[in-house]
Amino acid sequence: MNPTRRGPWVLLLLVLAGLCGAVTLPAWVTATATGPVIGTVDVRVTGAAAAPGVIGASLVLAAAAIALGLVGRIGRWVVCVVVAAAGALVVVGALGARAGAVDRAQQRAADLTGVGVLDGDVTLAPWPWAAVGLGVLVVIAAILLLRASAHWAAPSSRHERADQQPVTRRSEPPEDDERATWDALGRGDDPT
Repeated sequence: MNPTRRGPWVLLLLVLAGLCGAVTLPAWVTATATGPVIGTVDVRVTGAAAAPGVIGASLVLAAAAIALGLVGRIGRWVVCVVVAAAGALVVVGALGARAGAVDRAQQRAADLTGVGVLDGDVTLAPWPWAAVGLGVLVVIAAILLLRASAHWAAPSSRHERADQQPVTRRSEPPEDDERATWDALGRGDDPT
Protein backbone atom coordinates (compact mmCIF):
# COMPACT_ATOMS: atom_id res chain seq x y z
CA MET A 1 0.00 0.00 0.00
CA ASN A 2 1.07 3.51 -0.70
CA PRO A 3 1.80 5.02 2.73
CA THR A 4 0.97 8.55 1.57
CA ARG A 5 -2.64 7.77 0.60
CA ARG A 6 -5.65 7.30 2.85
CA GLY A 7 -7.92 5.53 0.38
CA PRO A 8 -6.37 2.04 0.60
CA TRP A 9 -6.44 2.20 4.40
CA VAL A 10 -10.10 3.20 4.42
CA LEU A 11 -10.84 0.29 2.08
CA LEU A 12 -8.83 -2.13 4.25
CA LEU A 13 -10.74 -1.11 7.38
CA LEU A 14 -14.06 -1.51 5.57
CA VAL A 15 -13.06 -4.99 4.38
CA LEU A 16 -11.99 -5.99 7.90
CA ALA A 17 -15.29 -4.64 9.27
CA GLY A 18 -17.21 -6.69 6.72
CA LEU A 19 -15.24 -9.84 7.51
CA CYS A 20 -15.75 -9.40 11.24
CA GLY A 21 -19.48 -9.04 10.66
CA ALA A 22 -19.62 -11.97 8.22
CA VAL A 23 -17.84 -14.38 10.56
CA THR A 24 -20.72 -14.05 13.04
CA LEU A 25 -23.38 -15.26 10.58
CA PRO A 26 -22.82 -19.06 10.71
CA ALA A 27 -23.47 -21.26 13.73
CA TRP A 28 -20.60 -21.30 16.22
CA VAL A 29 -22.20 -23.72 18.68
CA THR A 30 -24.42 -26.71 17.87
CA ALA A 31 -26.11 -29.27 20.12
CA THR A 32 -29.39 -31.15 20.49
CA ALA A 33 -32.10 -30.85 23.09
CA THR A 34 -35.41 -32.58 23.77
CA GLY A 35 -38.52 -30.74 24.78
CA PRO A 36 -41.68 -32.25 26.29
CA VAL A 37 -43.89 -30.90 23.50
CA ILE A 38 -41.77 -30.60 20.36
CA GLY A 39 -39.39 -33.52 20.87
CA THR A 40 -35.76 -33.42 19.79
CA VAL A 41 -34.51 -30.21 18.17
CA ASP A 42 -31.21 -29.01 16.85
CA VAL A 43 -29.78 -26.16 18.87
CA ARG A 44 -27.75 -23.70 16.81
CA VAL A 45 -26.14 -20.59 18.26
CA THR A 46 -24.83 -18.14 15.67
CA GLY A 47 -21.75 -16.04 16.22
CA ALA A 48 -23.92 -12.95 16.58
CA ALA A 49 -25.71 -14.54 19.54
CA ALA A 50 -22.60 -16.15 21.00
CA ALA A 51 -20.39 -13.04 20.72
CA PRO A 52 -22.44 -9.86 20.21
CA GLY A 53 -19.33 -7.78 20.87
CA VAL A 54 -17.89 -8.92 17.54
CA ILE A 55 -20.84 -7.35 15.70
CA GLY A 56 -20.34 -4.13 17.68
CA ALA A 57 -16.64 -4.14 16.84
CA SER A 58 -17.41 -4.52 13.13
CA LEU A 59 -19.68 -1.46 13.27
CA VAL A 60 -16.97 0.49 15.11
CA LEU A 61 -14.46 -0.50 12.42
CA ALA A 62 -16.78 0.73 9.67
CA ALA A 63 -17.24 4.06 11.48
CA ALA A 64 -13.48 4.35 12.01
CA ALA A 65 -12.90 3.76 8.30
CA ILE A 66 -15.23 6.60 7.41
CA ALA A 67 -13.69 8.87 10.04
CA LEU A 68 -10.20 8.09 8.79
CA GLY A 69 -10.89 9.92 5.55
CA LEU A 70 -12.00 13.07 7.35
CA VAL A 71 -9.76 13.66 10.35
CA GLY A 72 -6.45 15.44 10.88
CA ARG A 73 -3.34 14.28 12.73
CA ILE A 74 -4.78 13.96 16.23
CA GLY A 75 -7.93 12.38 14.83
CA ARG A 76 -5.82 9.73 13.06
CA TRP A 77 -4.26 8.76 16.38
CA VAL A 78 -7.71 8.47 17.91
CA VAL A 79 -8.86 6.32 14.96
CA CYS A 80 -5.83 4.05 15.39
CA VAL A 81 -6.61 3.57 19.08
CA VAL A 82 -10.26 2.86 18.28
CA VAL A 83 -9.30 0.33 15.59
CA ALA A 84 -6.92 -1.44 17.99
CA ALA A 85 -9.63 -1.52 20.67
CA ALA A 86 -12.11 -2.97 18.16
CA GLY A 87 -9.61 -5.69 17.27
CA ALA A 88 -9.12 -6.51 20.95
CA LEU A 89 -12.91 -6.65 21.39
CA VAL A 90 -13.18 -9.16 18.55
CA VAL A 91 -10.53 -11.38 20.16
CA VAL A 92 -12.05 -11.17 23.65
CA GLY A 93 -15.58 -11.72 22.32
CA ALA A 94 -14.60 -14.79 20.31
CA LEU A 95 -12.63 -16.34 23.16
CA GLY A 96 -15.49 -15.60 25.56
CA ALA A 97 -17.93 -17.30 23.20
CA ARG A 98 -15.76 -20.42 23.20
CA ALA A 99 -15.54 -20.42 26.98
CA GLY A 100 -19.30 -19.91 27.43
CA ALA A 101 -20.44 -22.23 24.64
CA VAL A 102 -22.31 -24.64 26.92
CA ASP A 103 -24.17 -21.83 28.68
CA ARG A 104 -25.17 -20.26 25.36
CA ALA A 105 -26.38 -23.63 24.03
CA GLN A 106 -28.41 -24.28 27.20
CA GLN A 107 -29.97 -20.83 26.98
CA ARG A 108 -30.88 -21.39 23.31
CA ALA A 109 -32.28 -24.85 24.17
CA ALA A 110 -34.45 -23.26 26.86
CA ASP A 111 -35.71 -20.75 24.31
CA LEU A 112 -36.60 -23.52 21.83
CA THR A 113 -37.96 -26.25 24.10
CA GLY A 114 -38.74 -24.62 27.41
CA VAL A 115 -36.15 -26.87 29.06
CA GLY A 116 -32.52 -25.83 29.31
CA VAL A 117 -31.12 -29.37 29.24
CA LEU A 118 -28.97 -30.60 26.37
CA ASP A 119 -29.03 -34.19 25.09
CA GLY A 120 -25.38 -34.56 24.28
CA ASP A 121 -22.13 -32.78 23.85
CA VAL A 122 -21.80 -29.27 22.54
CA THR A 123 -19.97 -28.96 19.23
CA LEU A 124 -17.88 -25.87 18.52
CA ALA A 125 -17.28 -24.75 14.94
CA PRO A 126 -13.94 -23.22 13.89
CA TRP A 127 -15.58 -19.79 13.41
CA PRO A 128 -14.52 -18.44 16.82
CA TRP A 129 -10.89 -19.13 15.91
CA ALA A 130 -11.42 -17.32 12.60
CA ALA A 131 -12.77 -14.36 14.57
CA VAL A 132 -9.71 -14.44 16.85
CA GLY A 133 -7.47 -14.37 13.76
CA LEU A 134 -9.42 -11.44 12.34
CA GLY A 135 -9.14 -9.57 15.64
CA VAL A 136 -5.37 -10.03 15.60
CA LEU A 137 -5.27 -8.77 12.00
CA VAL A 138 -7.25 -5.69 13.03
CA VAL A 139 -4.78 -4.91 15.82
CA ILE A 140 -1.86 -5.34 13.41
CA ALA A 141 -3.64 -3.08 10.90
CA ALA A 142 -4.02 -0.43 13.63
CA ILE A 143 -0.28 -0.51 14.33
CA LEU A 144 0.60 -0.30 10.64
CA LEU A 145 -1.96 2.46 10.16
CA LEU A 146 -0.35 4.48 12.94
CA ARG A 147 3.02 4.22 11.22
CA ALA A 148 1.68 4.95 7.73
CA SER A 149 -0.43 7.93 8.80
CA ALA A 150 2.70 9.80 9.88
CA HIS A 151 3.44 10.33 6.17
CA TRP A 152 0.04 11.73 5.26
CA ALA A 153 -0.56 15.33 4.38
CA ALA A 154 -3.01 17.39 6.38
CA PRO A 155 -6.58 17.45 5.10
CA SER A 156 -7.24 20.05 2.44
CA SER A 157 -8.73 23.35 3.47
CA ARG A 158 -9.57 24.53 -0.03
CA HIS A 159 -13.28 24.67 0.79
CA GLU A 160 -12.73 26.69 3.94
CA ARG A 161 -13.17 30.43 3.91
CA ALA A 162 -10.06 32.52 4.19
CA ASP A 163 -11.84 35.19 6.20
CA GLN A 164 -14.09 34.30 9.08
CA GLN A 165 -16.60 37.07 8.36
CA PRO A 166 -20.09 35.79 7.63
CA VAL A 167 -21.30 36.35 4.10
CA THR A 168 -24.19 38.75 3.81
CA ARG A 169 -26.16 38.06 0.68
CA ARG A 170 -28.12 41.25 0.81
CA SER A 171 -26.43 44.60 0.94
CA GLU A 172 -28.45 47.71 1.56
CA PRO A 173 -27.51 50.51 -0.84
CA PRO A 174 -28.02 54.08 0.24
CA GLU A 175 -31.49 55.28 -0.63
CA ASP A 176 -30.33 58.18 -2.76
CA ASP A 177 -27.69 56.28 -4.74
CA GLU A 178 -29.39 55.14 -7.95
CA ARG A 179 -26.21 53.59 -9.34
CA ALA A 180 -25.82 51.38 -6.21
CA THR A 181 -29.39 50.18 -6.72
CA TRP A 182 -28.61 49.10 -10.29
CA ASP A 183 -25.40 47.42 -9.13
CA ALA A 184 -27.34 45.51 -6.49
CA LEU A 185 -29.78 44.32 -9.14
CA GLY A 186 -26.86 43.23 -11.33
CA ARG A 187 -25.49 41.10 -8.46
CA GLY A 188 -28.87 39.47 -7.99
CA ASP A 189 -29.76 41.32 -4.78
CA ASP A 190 -33.18 42.82 -4.30
CA PRO A 191 -32.59 46.41 -3.19
CA THR A 192 -36.16 46.91 -1.99
